[in-house]
Amino acid sequence: FIRLFVRRRETYKRISPGSLVSTMLSRPFALRSLSCFAQRSAVCHRPMNSQVSAGLNHVGERMYSNSNTMMFASREDIKGYLSGKEAVGNDVLGAMEALSNADAVCFDVDSTVINEEGIDVLADSLGKGKEVAELTAAAMTGTTKFEDALAMRLDLLKPSLKDIEDCLEKHPLELTEGVEEFIESLLDKGVDVYLVSGGFRIMIEPVAQAVCVAKTNIYANTILFDDHGKYAGFDANEPTSADMGKPKALTLIKEETGAETMVMIGDGATDAQAKPPANAFIGFGGVAMREAVREKADWFVMDFKDLTEIINKFHKN
Repeated sequence: FIRLFVRRRETYKRISPGSLVSTMLSRPFALRSLSCFAQRSAVCHRPMNSQVSAGLNHVGERMYSNSNTMMFASREDIKGYLSGKEAVGNDVLGAMEALSNADAVCFDVDSTVINEEGIDVLADSLGKGKEVAELTAAAMTGTTKFEDALAMRLDLLKPSLKDIEDCLEKHPLELTEGVEEFIESLLDKGVDVYLVSGGFRIMIEPVAQAVCVAKTNIYANTILFDDHGKYAGFDANEPTSADMGKPKALTLIKEETGAETMVMIGDGATDAQAKPPANAFIGFGGVAMREAVREKADWFVMDFKDLTEIINKFHKN
């Protein structure tokens, strides 16, 4: 198996895709992972054993919302909360209402869930950081079609399996401050959480595991390797491999789960494209401030604490 790493709360946590518990270094994460199972058991209203019997190599299977018993937040209550507060966006009240009543929340990963761009980290490790960063910026601002930027970056890097493994070992990805608590609050309320990214599944899976999101709730790009672990392209059938891929992914999620109220959170132009089908787009500028995203956001925030407060105050299941 590939040994991957995620940095959380100033501590390196070793995460192996096929194992939740591996070494004493992982013990704090292991305890958090066991609480993931407890959360999913409560959300799904199934005995704990039914979750574990599915296999400890998965952080649960798929999370289903308990929307049939959900008590919806009052628009007037939210309006009263918002009164006198400074908030930025085209429809802040609407975004807060959507988040308060959400049965699914979808996150971008790079510069949102983690505090850097994963492909730029990989490029730096291969000595091609500047060239790739320029292409990443063009994709995030919408000046270059996403599929073109993705193909150009991968053609430039041609990362092998070992390249990626070595990169993540030397430079563990780091969660953005406050995101872990926000996702935990969502899960506690029975909200389905998805990671929808133009990044790479192989780099995102350990991030998902760190925040208790199931592998089945990841929509991302798949890098292909040959029998020797050398780069062999990427799967162009993934919805997130092309421009307008995120709305396609969210449509698939809605069709599969029957989610009625969905929120997209992210820092880039491709995230803003996800509304519709998302009921609201919340722009996040806590890592990278992009004016084009700020202008398109229903609500633009710099800190996940603002979102956590809304969930804890208004969302009821």
